[in-house]
Amino acid sequence: MAIDLNGLSAKELDSLINKAKARKTTLKKRKPITTVRSKLRQLAEAEGYTVEELFGGRAAKAAAKPRKVAKKGRKLGKVAPKYRNPANPKETWTGRGKQPRWMAALTKKGKKVEDFLIKK
Repeated sequence: MAIDLNGLSAKELDSLINKAKARKTTLKKRKPITTVRSKLRQLAEAEGYTVEELFGGRAAKAAAKPRKVAKKGRKLGKVAPKYRNPANPKETWTGRGKQPRWMAALTKKGKKVEDFLIKK
């Protein structure tokens, strides 16, 4: 925090100095943060709690919020079909994902995937 002291008058500078001294006195009177933390932790544990349960924190936030479920795969745009079932022309396949049952059955019988290509 930088304060431009060049633009302040003598009265404003005196006021700023007095505020800074008051703040410094307040900070000196406070106990070190580690001492306060340990007292809080001891008091919470004596009552059967953790500091995270009482005041929040990483552990409390993780317990309070349900985990996000990862999406399966990524969404891809629509693709025109590449393969067609010769026995049933309504059955097509884009070539993405698992092979349809009709194609898997025919390829097991010795047909090639290229035999089912849709000619454009």
